[in-house]
Amino acid sequence: MTDAPGGEQTAPGGLSAKLPFGHCPRCRAKTLFAGVISFAPKCSGCGLDYSAFNVGDGAAAFLTLIVGGLISALAIWLQLSVEPPFWVHVVLWVPLSIFAVLAGLRYGKSRLLAAEYRRKAGEARRPAP
Repeated sequence: MTDAPGGEQTAPGGLSAKLPFGHCPRCRAKTLFAGVISFAPKCSGCGLDYSAFNVGDGAAAFLTLIVGGLISALAIWLQLSVEPPFWVHVVLWVPLSIFAVLAGLRYGKSRLLAAEYRRKAGEARRPAP
């Protein structure tokens, strides 16, 4: 058991397992996403402001490169071993690529938001002159 922000006890890895399903890092309500990969403005359960976190799009570029490399390697392997017609590649790899990128983005963005929440990260504030 570990102490989470706010003093509540959480099991190790408990939040990590729930993040891809859109659970809030504070109250564990399923309110993190408003769309497939877009964050909601705030949690309707506890009021945590998700717009205060700066997750950015860094995960998108990194993830797209990883998924693209894996899909390309698998497509080349399939072509060299079985030599299927071109339409098999289209039917197989296009949906798989889309699903892998969307699922990975959802997981990556939620992990980054949870890491910022856990570490109480925020933008630097300059003192007024």
